[in-house]
Amino acid sequence: MSLMLRRLLSCLAALVLIAAPAATPAQKKAAPADWSRTVTLGANGAYVLGNPKAPTRLVEYLSYTCPHCAHFQAEAGAQLKAQWIKRGLVALEYRNFVRDPFDLSAALLARCGGPARFLANHEALFANHEPWMTKAQDYAGNPAKSSDQVAQLTDIADKTGLFALLGKRGLAPAAQKACIADKQAMSTVLALTAGAWDSKDFSGTPFFIVNGKAQADVHTWDELKPLLPALPAPGK
Repeated sequence: MSLMLRRLLSCLAALVLIAAPAATPAQKKAAPADWSRTVTLGANGAYVLGNPKAPTRLVEYLSYTCPHCAHFQAEAGAQLKAQWIKRGLVALEYRNFVRDPFDLSAALLARCGGPARFLANHEALFANHEPWMTKAQDYAGNPAKSSDQVAQLTDIADKTGLFALLGKRGLAPAAQKACIADKQAMSTVLALTAGAWDSKDFSGTPFFIVNGKAQADVHTWDELKPLLPALPAPGK
């Protein structure tokens, strides 16, 4: 091989080394999806929090005037979201069981703003359960005298502080009043309530169904927790 040819090949090899991309470190593992902010609307009109394809489907029948439901939310809500729902292990479907006009007003307002606002509305109603229920008890002693249901529910939402509560979270008064008067939303809420009686095991709120199986004797977080799927080991 001539000297000139050897030099030419040497130059070409150097150019290849320069042009070759530098080795890159292994790409970081993609962060798992956070399902705790995903809210969808089910075929029955109930809102569902979490991965719609989660292996465990948890249904909670709830009443916004129910102190036991408020206690469950305070005790279990954050843990359920952070541990099971966030990981996509559990999807939580919220079904209304309306007990009275106060509960109906709250249920309609919880739905106000659709999936994007439902969870924040829901959590706010329970987080402020005692203050607005105290006003509800006062209101019950001197109710508005009206034969119009929407007018009555609107007055309840006003006098118990529900309008003010959700107003602080960005829901305009006009929007809230429209939600109270929404006939389709009312029909959905009342249909969910009626559906509770389809289960012969229904025993009051909170009431749970796990993967289609009613849990007649489960009403607390301590009773429900063992029925949920096992969590992965730390770091996995």
